[in-house]
Amino acid sequence: MAGFRPYQAIIPRFDSGVVHCFLTIKVRKFCHALTRFSMHCIKTNFDKILAILKDVLGCELPACGSLRRPGPVPKFSDMEVVALSLTAECMGIDSESYLFSKIETTYQDDFPNMISRRQFNDRRKSLFHWQEKIRKCLSSILNAATEVFAIDSMPVEICKMSRKDRNKMGKEHEYTSPDKGYCASQNKWFYGYKLHCTCSPNGVIETLDIGKASVHDIHYLKDVRNHFKNCLIIGDKGYLNKTVKGQLFVEKGICLETANRNNQVEKKPMLYVLKKIRKRIETVFSQLCDQFMIQRNYAKSFSGFRTRVLSKVSAMTCLQYLNKFIKNQPVGRIKYALK
Repeated sequence: MAGFRPYQAIIPRFDSGVVHCFLTIKVRKFCHALTRFSMHCIKTNFDKILAILKDVLGCELPACGSLRRPGPVPKFSDMEVVALSLTAECMGIDSESYLFSKIETTYQDDFPNMISRRQFNDRRKSLFHWQEKIRKCLSSILNAATEVFAIDSMPVEICKMSRKDRNKMGKEHEYTSPDKGYCASQNKWFYGYKLHCTCSPNGVIETLDIGKASVHDIHYLKDVRNHFKNCLIIGDKGYLNKTVKGQLFVEKGICLETANRNNQVEKKPMLYVLKKIRKRIETVFSQLCDQFMIQRNYAKSFSGFRTRVLSKVSAMTCLQYLNKFIKNQPVGRIKYALK
């Protein structure tokens, strides 16, 4: 028979649209099966973060993993809410809309008790203090027996200077409202807040606080006085103050070492080792800006803003914990910690 091909008698005829739909479903399932074992799988990374939280804070929560509150026990526990929030930040997903669309389309079977986006956002903000407690537990383990810390601040911009009059975020109260400040290292004015941090030589953040952009860095040393004692703290020129330095040493035994100004009369050169430790906190700020995108803000209130900032810092601390105790690799190598 002219034009006859043997395989035409074996392969059944399908409509092209049906075949395309069938192949699309198969390809999606195959790709989903491959990503389950990669660093880009939300469920796999969620299980890793949840295991860390249970190891650190599991004994302080009930067996259900939720705080005791009136009403029925939620199926999606509080610990799972915090774990999902940290997982999204570890993977660089800072958009809740994208996160929930990904879960609803690809990971619907992996999260059968998933709550709505509004419930997730409300519960995450209400668990702010528990998330800070988790971060403190992780940092205390990573910074055990550490007596040297670096201190610095970084600007967190809310919007451009030309739009500051139209901004409404954080203006619920006067003490939470953003304002105008100057960053000497970047030589620019900005509108927003300052993130003050102290970190260890390994790059693990010990303490953090959010302050107004117009407040000088030297005032953060008042809070440092309540958290540290008998240690060495290294800062830049913004913390240079002879009176405050003497008070810290007399009251808490804190030795404050700062860089010298160019016009300073009594100059004492800083050791190379101390300079290297001080540079470490600048590396931490670069990781927060590049990998965790801390400068990108989608919050509508100060409560949401501080929760997002804490989630990013806590996520970085989780990856450092994962590197040290599970991966057995350098603490600061957090880019491929989930691999």
